[in-house]
Formats: sequence, C-alpha cells, structure tokens
Amino acid sequence: MKRAIALLVLVSTFFAPPVSMGAAAAEPVDMLLVLAADVSRSVTEPKFRLQREGAVAAITHPEVVRAITSGPNRRIAICFLEWASAGMQNVVIDWMAIGSGDDARRFADRLAEAPRSFAGSTSISDAIDFSVRQLERAPFAAERRVIDISGDGNNVSGRPVTGARDDALAKNIVINALVILTPLAESFRPDHTNPPGGLEKYFQDNVIGEPRETTLVQPPL
Repeated sequence: MKRAIALLVLVSTFFAPPVSMGAAAAEPVDMLLVLAADVSRSVTEPKFRLQREGAVAAITHPEVVRAITSGPNRRIAICFLEWASAGMQNVVIDWMAIGSGDDARRFADRLAEAPRSFAGSTSISDAIDFSVRQLERAPFAAERRVIDISGDGNNVSGRPVTGARDDALAKNIVINALVILTPLAESFRPDHTNPPGGLEKYFQDNVIGEPRETTLVQPPL
C-alpha cells in the first residue's frame, strides 16, 4: 500500500497538465522533476526505506515508464536529493534523462545503492529553495518544472516555508508532496510529526501548490 501511494504520486505528476512558460535553449525534455526526500532525525530507518524503495519501485513501474515516454519529447529528467536542517542538502543522483525502461532501471539501481546522506533537523523551506536551484541549473529544458517533496514533519528551521513555497510558485514551479504519517504513540516529538490539524493539512496549507497560471478559468458565455 505504501509503495502504491508513492507510485500514485509519481503517476499523477507525470499526467498533470503542463505549465505554460518559455523554455531555455537546452536539450529538451517533457518535464524537469526534483525528488526531494526527507532524511531528518525523525525519519527512522523504515521511513527512510519507504522513501528510497518507493521511488525505486515507482520509477521502474511500467505505468510510470509509459507516462514518461508519452510526451512530445518522450522523456523527462530527474534529480534526486535528500535534505534535513537548513544548509543540509545533498544531490544523491544528479540530473539524468529518463526515456526508457532501461534508463529508469539505471536510475533506480544507482538510487538503491546510495547511502543515506545525513540526519538533522527539518527545513522544508531550505529543501524547496535548494530544489529550485537544481531546477535552474539543469542541463535540460522543459515547460513543466516540478518538485516532489516527501516529509514526516513540519518546518522547524530555516526561513518560513510559505515564503519558499511562494517564491517557487512565482517561478512557475509546481510543488507536490508525499506526506509520511507517524502514529502518535510512535512519535518522540508529536508537535513536529503530528501538528494541530494533522500533517496532511499542514502540507496542504503550507507546502504544496501550483502557479496561478495553471488554473483554468471558464470564460462566461
């Protein structure tokens, strides 16, 4: 079930409508995707494996490969990074074009073998800012730029997360999220992993978003 949820997030990302914007003169792909995984202290080994194994299973799934290769350029580019405290981010796999099942398997094999980067506090805002910088230095060009961020707690370090989110949206970047829930009885810091209203609502209100340009308004008849 957990892997199915991760797969659903990726498939919905690939099938989502494109953002209208000008692309730079670089090697074209249909989407630039940053996968940003939380490796803060509250991310236990099972949560870490959930993120890693979920990404490996999703990226190699036939439905996802079909979605990746269904666009005009028949490929996307992915960058996988891990994050924790403010200033603690690491690119685990740098930009890689995925245009076939073989490409997806090569990406997945590299990801499965990579060690965990570190542990620390939780700065979703720095993770978003760092992800934006990776998008801006990508050696590929795409009209659609997406950050998929996974996390198990609220923002506790760095600048306000809504500021980072809004700055990313202003650059026509879509932010999706995979929220990792922690049973209250298993949390050593409930105010972090189980904030008022629940972590899903926290991400809904403060982290995820689409640029206003992607909203379709039906004109009056």
